[in-house]
Amino acid sequence: MPEYTVSVVLGLVVVVVLELAWLRTGLFRSVRYWVSMAIVLGFQVLVDGLLTRGSRPVVAYDDSQNLGIRCPPGIPIEDFGFGFVLCTAVLLGWVRWQRRDARLSADS
Repeated sequence: MPEYTVSVVLGLVVVVVLELAWLRTGLFRSVRYWVSMAIVLGFQVLVDGLLTRGSRPVVAYDDSQNLGIRCPPGIPIEDFGFGFVLCTAVLLGWVRWQRRDARLSADS
């Protein structure tokens, strides 16, 4: 399996298991989370599309390192998984940190 694809799949597994088995923030049940992911997706398609399309793209992918499946306008499918992993990991950390701070404040 191509390197970029393996990295994205591994990241997806790690972030989902992290939330469901350890952090348990409830983020995946939050409407705000899914709305934020839709906003991220919209901007990702816009920006990633501009960077990866055309005869002289700013970012060129070696299709031997991914599945070679591209969504319009030329975005490798793995980029969507990578965006999900990146944003979800940051939000999980944010929620966890806020709850930690709230517990520390309550104990003071």
